[in-house]
Amino acid sequence: MMKIATIAALVGSAAAFAPAPTGKAVTSLNAQEMSKSVPFLIHQPKTDGLIGSVGFDPLGLSDMWDIKWLQEAEIKHGRVSMLATVGFVATQFVTFPMFAGIQEQDSNMVPSAIGMSAMMQIIVFAGAEEWRTNQGKITMDTMFADEDRVPGDIGFAKDRLKNKSEEDINKLKLQELKNGRLAMLAIGGMIHHNFVTGVPLL
Repeated sequence: MMKIATIAALVGSAAAFAPAPTGKAVTSLNAQEMSKSVPFLIHQPKTDGLIGSVGFDPLGLSDMWDIKWLQEAEIKHGRVSMLATVGFVATQFVTFPMFAGIQEQDSNMVPSAIGMSAMMQIIVFAGAEEWRTNQGKITMDTMFADEDRVPGDIGFAKDRLKNKSEEDINKLKLQELKNGRLAMLAIGGMIHHNFVTGVPLL
């Protein structure tokens, strides 16, 4: 009987130091809105209202970096990828006169075949164009120092948008974004196809 009383006393003493159960964690989780595109992740509010946004930000990058910088990066990578998908296929059928002596069916091997000098020309030209269109402001801290600077707007073919409504312009922006996203997936698939199979794409 004495042993039972002692054990009961010890249990009661230990319970006194145990944290009281609360519903804070559950309440906090329920209060947060979940992402529509990835339902098991928390919604990132900084992506709200952006053209082409479906609330997809699984890594929470919009909380770590300037959202305009991220938009600029996506648009530019999409544009480069759209050009790359065309170029990747074209190299199998078109050869520039200065590279007439190079016959390479695997597009993955073309950079090695044409040499470092030709690749450096592309890098230098792209860097110079980036510097020119941003007036030297190419870092995340300086690129959007002007609050009116629109991500992806480098002043190209703006005359084509003069007589279009805001709705029409936003539709064109959305089309560019979606095509760019598809192209990023496509060029990745093309490169890995050649790498894995060891044969040309077409």
